[in-house]
Amino acid sequence: MELFTVTLPPAREHEAAELAKLMNEYAANDLHIAAETNEPIIQFKLLKDGEPHVTCHALLPHFQLAEHSQQVYLTASKAIAEFIVAHMEPQILARIIRRNYKGNYAVDAPMIEKYCHELLHGKEWDGLGTKFLDADRQRRKTKVADEIELFLQENTWLDLAGLTTFRLQHYRKELAEIVEYALDEYVLDKQYQEFISLLKYFVGLQDSKVPIVHLVHKGNHEFVMYNDKFQLFEPKPHSDRMVAEMLETEMNIEDMVISSLIAVSPKTIMIHTRQPDMQVIRTIETIFDNRVSVCTQCSACSPSFESINDGIQP
Repeated sequence: MELFTVTLPPAREHEAAELAKLMNEYAANDLHIAAETNEPIIQFKLLKDGEPHVTCHALLPHFQLAEHSQQVYLTASKAIAEFIVAHMEPQILARIIRRNYKGNYAVDAPMIEKYCHELLHGKEWDGLGTKFLDADRQRRKTKVADEIELFLQENTWLDLAGLTTFRLQHYRKELAEIVEYALDEYVLDKQYQEFISLLKYFVGLQDSKVPIVHLVHKGNHEFVMYNDKFQLFEPKPHSDRMVAEMLETEMNIEDMVISSLIAVSPKTIMIHTRQPDMQVIRTIETIFDNRVSVCTQCSACSPSFESINDGIQP
């Protein structure tokens, strides 16, 4: 007895087997087995005549509609939701971007998609841990599964293309909000990169004022500046008022060290750090280019690091 059918877009024929596999795995885990025969009560079969589709077959006589149908719909909805979030979410996001920003040539759609991916799957939410990413992913799957379960209770034919285009309003609304947030992040990053490029251009025009500056990274966002004799060095504000105001307005507090370096305009910058991949250090390297050298351990800076008790090991 056939209960319902799930169709996939022709372009996803290569993923149809994955959907059938997911649905059968969920069925094996969630659905009761007929005790007297140890046989499954339903089976999901993949068919590829025309549009690829997966059919749900009730295995009689063990399947009882009144007893088992609700659990079947619940199980199938969870498997379909996992498939949508894992395989179709990137295309749904791309469709939202194309629809909302069509004709806006200032928007780099592939870059916005990349930002969306990082928001949903990358950076481990600023170090909070994968469990937060996993929880957020599960929340999206649950939101999709809840609507699919209600749909299957009243329909025997589920078209995934139509479902993800015209239904799942709450899920698509959340993805649209993620797209807006990704666009904001993209614009801010683009503006910051343009600002960094302007600083790099300005630095290239400056004459060097001191031969070398040693920049010791004490940990986190704390830096100390030393002169060529490794004595504490306190730079004066930049003499150009316009540049000084620009730096004060645009730079983050953690990047004020960059403002100090621009004011000093050293011929060589030696950065002493145990964290050479920090963003602010990479930014310094970008702005000052071949003036910068990075040291992770030398006789001059080792005593400074040995006195640090913030957990960073030499």
